[in-house]
Amino acid sequence: MANSARDEPAKRPKLTEVVEEGLYIAAAATRLLLKNRILVEVIAGGEDFEIEHFKPQAREALISLAVEAETDADRTHREKKLASRRFSDSDGTHDYRSRDVRNLRRRRRQSLKIAKALRERADDDAELAELVEAAREAAWAEVSRNIDSTLRIEAARPDLEPDYGKMRAARMQSLRLVDLPRLSARKRHMESARQSEASEES
Repeated sequence: MANSARDEPAKRPKLTEVVEEGLYIAAAATRLLLKNRILVEVIAGGEDFEIEHFKPQAREALISLAVEAETDADRTHREKKLASRRFSDSDGTHDYRSRDVRNLRRRRRQSLKIAKALRERADDDAELAELVEAAREAAWAEVSRNIDSTLRIEAARPDLEPDYGKMRAARMQSLRLVDLPRLSARKRHMESARQSEASEES
């Protein structure tokens, strides 16, 4: 009787697959970082959104992740050298022995390939622009969800909301502490831009 699929040993993922997954995670982390900075600088701070402004930040994030991968590769190399001289049983997950050398060598190659790819992306202007644009879309999606949620709350009928009094006080406080300062900052920014345009025309 043939063995079922669950009885067969799991196939080890290919090196390219592991590298692709590492790059995907790195890109997601970079987009998250950029999204948060866009929310702070553009949405809350009232600054204009410029892709060129955020490209250096994207490059910095990618290089930082590349350095992390290179550091992991160096650490793995040291662990491999120590493991190659140990032949006894392991005492724990990270207590490597000679039989782990092959896996450690493979892990080092993965880290080095990921680091190399990240540095290449950090030097790719189109790649940086794509990351910034994706972060902008994520930031706007988050703002849109917050606006939609706020509108739904504000549109609630008092007679259908048991804690309307308490919730109204909280909403008013949010309006004073968050919404009005943002609106004021945006207004100042627009007035400053108009004055700048007027002075250029005169």
